[in-house]
Amino acid sequence: MALTKNERRIRIKNRIRKVVSGTETKPRLAVFRSNREIYAQLVDDVTGKTLVAASSRDKDIAASKGNKTEVAALVGKSVAEKAMKAGVETISFDRGGYLYHGRVKSLAEGAREAGLKF
Repeated sequence: MALTKNERRIRIKNRIRKVVSGTETKPRLAVFRSNREIYAQLVDDVTGKTLVAASSRDKDIAASKGNKTEVAALVGKSVAEKAMKAGVETISFDRGGYLYHGRVKSLAEGAREAGLKF
């Protein structure tokens, strides 16, 4: 039985989610990557609420020029800055079943540069 790419990603995602969960003091940075855009949000899994969100569709980021990897770094910086304003410094990173490579890695490094610890 051959799995599609998406089915494989969902399996990996479920395996990651067994271990990674977010609290109010240490929320989970969830990443979703579509073909065109990239989305990141800080989630408190205890209450089931999204604390902070950023995406490549935000007006300030969408206006910037650059390839998808550079845009992902800007999304990482944006989510980190919003998190700092909300009083969050440490997070747990949820790569959402994607490989830690390319846009996902770029987003994570952007968040780290802006001051998030994980």
